[in-house]
Amino acid sequence: MTISTVSFEQHLGESAKRTEALLASLLSGNCLPDEIARPAPLLAAMRHGTLDGGKRLRPFLVQESSALLGGDPQVAARVGCALECVHCYSLIHDDLPSMDNDDTRRGRPTVHRAFNEASAILAGDSLLTYAFDIIAAPETRLADRQKIQLVLSLSRASGMGGMAGGQSLDLAAENSAPDEAGIQTLQAMKTGALLRFACEAGAIIAGADMEDRQRLRTFGQKIGLAYQLADDLLDVKADAATLGKATGKDAARGKATLVALKGTDWAEERLSALTEEAIGLLAHFGSRANTLQQTARFIAERKS
Repeated sequence: MTISTVSFEQHLGESAKRTEALLASLLSGNCLPDEIARPAPLLAAMRHGTLDGGKRLRPFLVQESSALLGGDPQVAARVGCALECVHCYSLIHDDLPSMDNDDTRRGRPTVHRAFNEASAILAGDSLLTYAFDIIAAPETRLADRQKIQLVLSLSRASGMGGMAGGQSLDLAAENSAPDEAGIQTLQAMKTGALLRFACEAGAIIAGADMEDRQRLRTFGQKIGLAYQLADDLLDVKADAATLGKATGKDAARGKATLVALKGTDWAEERLSALTEEAIGLLAHFGSRANTLQQTARFIAERKS
């Protein structure tokens, strides 16, 4: 049975609340074994940049991909939080004056505005490190082999060949606009790599075979491209109050996007095609994949 749009958004919202609660627990002031102290100012900056009521789409994808294949929901919740730590670190650093120079994020002051630049850098560094702590910890009840797969996959999705490399290409693109293939590479790295990991991680958690793992990985790649297209369209079409951050900044900085290069009509048609391709990849799973298929539609149709 297909979940209605209202039911899907309620399901996503409930998942976000659970993720928020687990993140708050993980980012408490209580030290873990071998930690010496958790400095209060640093922890406050980390919490400001993480506990902000976002949609928690990436943890949701980890959890739903794992559930599709029979994975442990408690493990998936922890891995989803690890991924969210990486995502939030990237937002904190992307907002810095030396990068995208944003003053607001989801309707609140960015970390460097609420605290200072040094605190924002350290908060991002700490969140990135903590992500791998969460995966490796005994509380994440997976075989060592699966933990190694998750650490390797997340490292490559996050680093120079993934998200961080994509941000580097994005900054360079402000001075030398890439062609269509270059933009696609940039976006697949900066945005798509973590979404791809989210889907593939569910398969790793569930101990799925390589065929199903590849199927979910490709699904993640498709929705990653769709997510960035939708984001670029929102930057052109949405208002700042709805989006929770400044709009029109891509054009103002001369940033290379497929919307700028190919136009909004082309981008909307491509977004629709990517969504259908992603949905079709999950037909193999039948009705069990309804929630993930609706997630693909949600990504394409979101307003913020």
